[in-house]
Amino acid sequence: MNLLSTLFTRLGMGLPASAGGFWMPERGSSVATGVDQVFGFILWIALFFFVLVVGLMVIFVLRYHRRDEEEVVEASPHHSTSLELTWSIIPLIIVCVIFYLGFKGFMNLNVAPRDAYEVLVTGQKWAWEFTYPNGYADKDLHVPAGATVRLVMRSEDVIHSFYVPDFRIKRDVVPGRYTKAWFTAPAPGEHRILCAEFCGTGHSDMLATVYVHEPADFQAWMAGVAGFIDKLPPAEAGERISQGKGCMVCHTADGKPLVGPTYKGLFGSTRILTDGSEVVADEDYLRESMLDPAAKVAAGFQPVMPTFQGRLSDKEITVLIEYIKSLSE
Repeated sequence: MNLLSTLFTRLGMGLPASAGGFWMPERGSSVATGVDQVFGFILWIALFFFVLVVGLMVIFVLRYHRRDEEEVVEASPHHSTSLELTWSIIPLIIVCVIFYLGFKGFMNLNVAPRDAYEVLVTGQKWAWEFTYPNGYADKDLHVPAGATVRLVMRSEDVIHSFYVPDFRIKRDVVPGRYTKAWFTAPAPGEHRILCAEFCGTGHSDMLATVYVHEPADFQAWMAGVAGFIDKLPPAEAGERISQGKGCMVCHTADGKPLVGPTYKGLFGSTRILTDGSEVVADEDYLRESMLDPAAKVAAGFQPVMPTFQGRLSDKEITVLIEYIKSLSE
């Protein structure tokens, strides 16, 4: 492996974890360097053989093309043991090296250290939700620098794919099962989270951010968000819940409907349902819409909202309703 490390350095791939490159974005995690090294190794091997094959092809075309119809063509050899062994053994060695590097990297990406800080990740149309050990949920991922973070991920509806380009990690998030990923971000910064699996009309809006804090700043942030429902006015706490739970991906507070109805002016209004009946959007209607969204679907909208049964406490539902009320006053 020392020989391979030397080779990577000579090829310009032995860069520090924070450096980017021509082909890759910033390296924001401890596993990114290994991924880039394997990519670079395969890239340079492919470029070498491309130049070799195309170069020989051009030379042979120029050197051995027939110039005269009367020219007698010499008989070419039909067998060369040394040549056949060369073009068999060298590719075999290269493939074995690539397999070793790839398998080692695969195992490293799939086996997290035991002392990792665990965050639960929920994918849904069309937002990510990150739940911390203290029960707080946020639309973005906040982690301390230098700490190993393990993500346990699930989907509420369809297949999503959790992808952080700077970290070089990508995992499908599948309904009915858990998938895992881990990383260590060595330095503070911000990194974009994407969904790399087409999951519907709002796929391109399924964005979030990894905020890497200094350890002391992370502890201060956790202390600040812990129990915020009891610290803030109900409507303000409800607004934060709506952001953290991804409600504002499908709803708005400015009167413009998206996938779902706008919150502005919703409370107390008369809603026409898909079956033609009418209902007043009071507290009970809003609560039912959160826990059983398909029960009473407003006309003009599709029943695509996932249930928040078990994901919202009674206190969270109450402050969410207060927030919606404040937008109707």
